[in-house]
Amino acid sequence: MNGLTGFQRDLLYVIAGLNEPHGLALKDVLEEYYGTEIHHGRLYPNLDTLVDKGLVKKGELDQRTNKYGLTERGRRELQARHDWEDQYRGELVSVESEVS
Repeated sequence: MNGLTGFQRDLLYVIAGLNEPHGLALKDVLEEYYGTEIHHGRLYPNLDTLVDKGLVKKGELDQRTNKYGLTERGRRELQARHDWEDQYRGELVSVESEVS
């Protein structure tokens, strides 16, 4: 996950949560989350970067539409990020308990 933007990380999480989504499905989920329009010029270059880094695989759904899925490396990277976040989320809960 080193070297990824927050948007790219969010793309990985959404791809992991959907069954081989296509670009517009990813766009819809991210627009709902961010509360703003996600332009094609932002979405597709970031997807291509994730493919180039070996985190996402890109296949053809039909002649006009690509589908995306995580690679094994992408799954490992997401799991490592999840584990790292859990380590600090636990400490945050402890700090909040002490403040109350």
